[in-house]
Amino acid sequence: MTTINDIAQMANVSRTTVSRALNNSGYVSEDARKRIMKIVEETGYIPSQSAKSLRTKRSGVIGIILPRLSTETTTRVVNGINESLAKEGFQILLTDTELDKQKEIEYIRLLKSRHVDGIILLATNVNDELLKTIQEVDIPFLSIGQELPGVTSLVYDDYHAAADLTNMLIHKGHEKIAFIGVTNEDPSVGGKREQAFRDIMKENDLPVDENWIGEGDFSIDSGYEQMKKILKNSKDNRPTALFAVTDRMAIGAMEYLKEQGYKIPEDIAVVGIGASMMSKYMTPSLTTVDYFNDEAGRNAASLLLRKLKNEEIEKKFELSYRLILRDSV
Repeated sequence: MTTINDIAQMANVSRTTVSRALNNSGYVSEDARKRIMKIVEETGYIPSQSAKSLRTKRSGVIGIILPRLSTETTTRVVNGINESLAKEGFQILLTDTELDKQKEIEYIRLLKSRHVDGIILLATNVNDELLKTIQEVDIPFLSIGQELPGVTSLVYDDYHAAADLTNMLIHKGHEKIAFIGVTNEDPSVGGKREQAFRDIMKENDLPVDENWIGEGDFSIDSGYEQMKKILKNSKDNRPTALFAVTDRMAIGAMEYLKEQGYKIPEDIAVVGIGASMMSKYMTPSLTTVDYFNDEAGRNAASLLLRKLKNEEIEKKFELSYRLILRDSV
């Protein structure tokens, strides 16, 4: 196996000069740099990551804590993060909490023990134990999706996105609107989106029928089951529209509606949030909100890199969105 000493001997330069050329640090003459890089290419030499870590006091690894690896939103965010970090020579280490709050705590400590340079958390809740653990590990940290006090956070504009969807349904003539949300332990998806729905209904002097409020768990199956429950509770007075706070739950609800012989949107209009690939190819295609998740991942990586350089940055960054009108309304 070729070593850095071998490269230095073949290029007739010092080991330090080879190190400078490989790390693009310090002065190296153009002639020496060309000789070194040619030999590196010919020999297939790969610098030792452990040796580099000793020099830079960094591992070159960023830990990412995910709520669920299987969702398209998560995949798109991770792709954006990885795209930006890879350009800067960083690798990512993924952990999946499966929506378990305690695993979030465990994985933060685990990643600290693995000497990662920083952590990005796709957060689903805010609690004292989580915040305390983040403070204790004392490494560059960034949250996506939830605003965590004292932590640099990228947050989606959940309130206004949900308000826009509700207003759109009302402007289309819908007054009886059902809603499928998630637990309020998730302040953004569970709290802000439902609050916006209720606020807009109230502003338009429209009642919210509590029999038409369901609580899912982000899955397609839960959307299906909650739609079944809502229609069962409706009897002779059913809603004319459904707002589900995620595309997956909206798609589950649509499947149940179609099984029961309802036409979408003629009988019941349906909207979701997430702009998943499935939403585009459903029949009918699903009206939704695009949160630009790839861009969110790239922004998160950029901010974390700035934190690694000890730059002073703001604590809260709000991400943009767009409404996508399709055939389900």
